[in-house]
Amino acid sequence: MKKNNPIGIFDSGVGGSSIWQEIHKLLPFENTIYLADSKNAPYGNKSSEEITTLSIKNTEKLLDLGAKIIVVACNTATTNAITNLRENYDIPFIGIEPAIKPAALLTNSKSIGILATKGTLSSALFSKITQEFKKDTNVVEIIGEGLVPLIEAGNLNGPEMISLLKKHTKAMIAANVDYVVLGCSHYPYLIPQLKKILPENVTIIDSGEAVARQTKTVLQSVNLLREENTQPKLQFFTNAQTDTLRFLLKSYSEKISVEKMEF
Repeated sequence: MKKNNPIGIFDSGVGGSSIWQEIHKLLPFENTIYLADSKNAPYGNKSSEEITTLSIKNTEKLLDLGAKIIVVACNTATTNAITNLRENYDIPFIGIEPAIKPAALLTNSKSIGILATKGTLSSALFSKITQEFKKDTNVVEIIGEGLVPLIEAGNLNGPEMISLLKKHTKAMIAANVDYVVLGCSHYPYLIPQLKKILPENVTIIDSGEAVARQTKTVLQSVNLLREENTQPKLQFFTNAQTDTLRFLLKSYSEKISVEKMEF
């Protein structure tokens, strides 16, 4: 594997582009290839077997495109499929898990909220992480039903979205949470809206920065960090419409390419 080979990233749609932004911020010279499997979004309501099959398909495509490391920028795919991927492919995989640990350690009210998909909340890995850190903390788990399709459609601020967010945060507010953990890579795009709905003392945590740091650490450990100070190739592929990706990444439009591709 060569240092110039790209970092491969996949998600069940456009949401993992929030993770890509953190990776690009930390590693600005790295070539990247992002796969948005929007055709099969959301993964959160699929069976573990289906999620694993889709994750294998995405991995195979990224390997065909020369990826030197693969970031599973999807909480549901990480919690359901990453063990299988690590066992079957000889390439480093970076997963994404809800940031329960910092929330449980930092909470003053001893009450935290987790907004995630059904596939993440019902997974064995999520259950293990939660049991480890919840001890004397009240954890309010909410399935973000309906949020991913709206984000995939580019609807971040419409009345339907605001109404859903108010519904999903009601139990958290009632439980006096002071930390809300976002357990889906789509959800960081909703932080501005959530801040308007949640009380001012609530801190919102997502996993993007931690994933970027771990990606850098692993690339350093296997001596695969790209050294050239030249403009990187930043490629995005989706198997649905390109509009939402272009909209979410409009501040990078000069630097990136976004194309439709079957996979």
